[in-house]
Amino acid sequence: MTRMMEYRGFEIHVDLVSTSKDMFDVWFQIEGPMRPPGVAAMGKRIKVFGGPFSSRWAYLVAELAGRAAVDLVIGVDE
Repeated sequence: MTRMMEYRGFEIHVDLVSTSKDMFDVWFQIEGPMRPPGVAAMGKRIKVFGGPFSSRWAYLVAELAGRAAVDLVIGVDE
């Protein structure tokens, strides 16, 4: 199962892979309008550890991980 959400001009792609009945491992990747030098993970799938998760938790933790990655790439407004 795949889902895409936007955050601060970037796309966060989330992929769920079934591990057992109603449980999933989850990966995310971020793509955006820029590829900052030194950021090797842009556009690459990254596994979210700590699973497997239910589908609702998998989407939530992957979205939060993706948002945190975007915040690291472009910085946070304080």
